Amino acid sequence: MKPRLNIHVSHDLHDRVCLAARKPGVTKAAIIEAALTRFFERSREAEDGGVLVRRLDRLSRHLDRLERDQTIIAETLALHIQFYLTVTPTVAGPDQEAARALGRERFDYFLERLARRLATNRTVIARLTAELRAGRTAENGEGIHD
Repeated sequence: MKPRLNIHVSHDLHDRVCLAARKPGVTKAAIIEAALTRFFERSREAEDGGVLVRRLDRLSRHLDRLERDQTIIAETLALHIQFYLTVTPTVAGPDQEAARALGRERFDYFLERLARRLATNRTVIARLTAELRAGRTAENGEGIHD
């Protein structure tokens, strides 16, 4: 025979236990025993640092994704710079001022687009990452341009 416990609980908790015990095969004692078992398992888990370990694991996975994304961004920038420097011809002396003006205009346009994308959270990296996860690539022409 199991040991007996006499406890006092609130009326609300008593009503909830009685309601749950109406189900076939469920007793008040089984409900309370399951609740106490779960309570002590959580306490032991907290003592063991289980909650902390799970949270640290989640943070570690998040940092891994951030590192991967940062690597993608750095590689993308490096490839763009390499390509730009490879294909951009030098500008002759008399045309340099016009080229600088066009460069400033293009840079202002670039900053405007960047600000708009960051404000709306529609980043190219997020879109490309989602497309890569979905198995689409730039080679099949999907999702390259807005």
